Amino acid sequence: MGIANYVTGLQHIGIPTNDLEKTLAFYQSLGFEKQYEVNNKGEEVAFLQLKQVMIETYQNYQGAMAPGSIDHIALDVTDIDAAYAEVGKLGYPILEGGIQGLPFWENGVRFFTIEGPNKEKIEFSQML
Repeated sequence: MGIANYVTGLQHIGIPTNDLEKTLAFYQSLGFEKQYEVNNKGEEVAFLQLKQVMIETYQNYQGAMAPGSIDHIALDVTDIDAAYAEVGKLGYPILEGGIQGLPFWENGVRFFTIEGPNKEKIEFSQML
């Protein structure tokens, strides 16, 4: 079938930050609105949305503070298990040991990440 059959679009762009409040203020000044915020094992995480663009920012004090500091892009998928199987057929290395889960949003998310040819991280994510 191919991975494209399970991808519905861009889910979010992941940006690590050293100062969550400053990051929130910046994106909110551009019109983004906070949709969700959570403390994930001591790390503050916030999702901000402007129309169809969602940003996930997380205060992990690992912001590169240089061009290229976006950590990952996440593609929204309809079936994480089928997407995982399709990517496996392509032979791309799966990072972080396979499908992961987080208690984000109402019912959680399941996701896995691969590495692109420029060391960029591509996350495939299904909101449950």
